Amino acid sequence: MKQKRSFLTTTDLTVAEITRLFRLTQQIKKYPISQRLRQKSLGMIFQQSSTRTRISFEVGMTQLGGHALYLNQNDLKLATGETIGDTSHVLSGYVDGIVARIFNHEDLIELDRYSQVPVINAMTNDYHPCQAFADIFTILEKKVRLKGLTVAFVGDGDNNVTNSLLILCAQLGVNFSLASPQKYSVTTSILSQAKAFAKKSGSYIRIGTDPRVAVTNADVVATDIWTSPDKPDMQDRLRTFPPYQLNKKLLSFAKKDAMVLHCLPAHRGMEITDEVIDGAQSAVWDEAENRLHVQKALLLYLLGRK
Repeated sequence: MKQKRSFLTTTDLTVAEITRLFRLTQQIKKYPISQRLRQKSLGMIFQQSSTRTRISFEVGMTQLGGHALYLNQNDLKLATGETIGDTSHVLSGYVDGIVARIFNHEDLIELDRYSQVPVINAMTNDYHPCQAFADIFTILEKKVRLKGLTVAFVGDGDNNVTNSLLILCAQLGVNFSLASPQKYSVTTSILSQAKAFAKKSGSYIRIGTDPRVAVTNADVVATDIWTSPDKPDMQDRLRTFPPYQLNKKLLSFAKKDAMVLHCLPAHRGMEITDEVIDGAQSAVWDEAENRLHVQKALLLYLLGRK
């Protein structure tokens, strides 16, 4: 019986495995249609609405010959009191893998604990590893290499995208420069974890509050939305974050060939301007498409393992 492997954070895979996964992603992108997951079923639990994540996983399973079953929280007895453990135990008796987008990361860990099949984190409040993989794959695709590059992130330093991207960069030897308001900076626990990986990979991490300092000579400049429904301090964020807008002036401090990333959805005119997201340096649409290819590689690696 094969050993179950799950993907809850980027640290669930070694650097060697991540490298192999990116090679597999390149192959899948070139040859997208196969029957490698024929007769496999994927259960998808979503507590939050989704555009890119739901569609890319559903399409990905179809292109690999399998089937995806979408389940929002009202479709499950979780809404009426059934435990996560019981739900996981039952669901994993029906499907070959579980994708879960749920708020609390500890709930995801419990879901995985009781599951007999691989669990993939499609986003929690703390981590968004699928997005980080798509970001790094896009950088590799455009820049050819990763080691020694610098990714600058401007905006909310305490969100799931930033956390996963910071840790993955540290794992792979990519320098990371963060600029965010002090009260919205990365947490101590995430930073400590990333620093431990950076020490091994030889990369550096720079944390500050000045966006110009963060993006100076950066190879990649990334951002994300400032507000979301799960953030109770929306008004304070709207007052605090405007100096961190990714606009043409701020981008001019990065390298001339710096690429721009945004995980989407974008609040145009807030965290990013039209001329940047639609500009020549933007790789946002490639980044969004690559969610499909990276996730297909993950599905093959976890559900199709021998």
